[in-house]
Amino acid sequence: MLLYLLAFVVSLVVVLAVTPVMRSLALKFGVMDKPSSSVKTHKEATPYLGGIAIWVAFVVTLLAVRFLTHFPTGTLRNLRGLFFGGTIIMIVGLLDDIKGFNYKLKFLGQIAATLILMLFDIRIQFIDNYLISFLLTLVWIIGVTNAFNIIDIMDGLSCGAAFFACLAFFFVALPTEQVYVNFASIILAGCCLGFLKHNWAPARIFMGDAGSLFIGFILAAVALGESYTTINNMALFTPVLILGIPIFDTLLVMAFRIQKGKSIFLGSKDHFALRMEALGYRRKNIVLIVYVISIFLGLAAFLITIVEFGMAVVVYLIVVFLAFLFAARLSFAKVK
Repeated sequence: MLLYLLAFVVSLVVVLAVTPVMRSLALKFGVMDKPSSSVKTHKEATPYLGGIAIWVAFVVTLLAVRFLTHFPTGTLRNLRGLFFGGTIIMIVGLLDDIKGFNYKLKFLGQIAATLILMLFDIRIQFIDNYLISFLLTLVWIIGVTNAFNIIDIMDGLSCGAAFFACLAFFFVALPTEQVYVNFASIILAGCCLGFLKHNWAPARIFMGDAGSLFIGFILAAVALGESYTTINNMALFTPVLILGIPIFDTLLVMAFRIQKGKSIFLGSKDHFALRMEALGYRRKNIVLIVYVISIFLGLAAFLITIVEFGMAVVVYLIVVFLAFLFAARLSFAKVK
């Protein structure tokens, strides 16, 4: 447990140290997120490159921890997959931040990164048919990766939601000592918490696609490394709860865009956070509400891993019911 705490502290300190450097470089070279379209919700040009700080802290901490402990062979292999795949994702996001990428090119980069994960044995394991496992892993990784990118629309929202998701994965996996899940999730938690200091409203730097895609990618991969429980099979869906915020927003945005006859690949203001703002909520309150919901979903996920099948079903039904109520309320918001 002490080593996990050390990993958390190291990643936290590194990201706190590196983020101001990245901000200075972004200002020097003009890597800025400018409010140049109606989809942008910030008022002033804000430096990018925060994602590089998160990636650096994650990688540096992985290397530091590697020399302080003896990882089992399988764990070391998994962590290498996270490093190589995550680095590709970060580069794809960085190029999009700097030059702007066609979504098709971004998907190709994400597919390449996901294939690397699978080469390092990170995939859906409970399905014996390799082809089905391959396709579902591809959909899961790319879907969650982009879901965190989608919710990165308010200061502190995506980063904070990721922090609580990391903690949920860590504590759910802790009893079974799934080492790669434990280390990856607690290191990323430190990265997110440290970056949040600079990303809290008013944000002094954005993580950009480099950060949001990287965070989503690592969490999607972490979700595949744990069996979650031997008590009931329903616990297999625990990651959907832990990652409920980005998954909910992705499905909601897709539904509203389809309803309006718009492409699901084009930007719009149909995100749940922006709809809450249209209903009169202040931005900081919206972000805090998201944090509370994230904690609730994490606790619900943990509960499902320790209860019998019937109670697990009840918990899922309650969460789904509340999600539908929330979506119905948001449908009354007037957004352009």
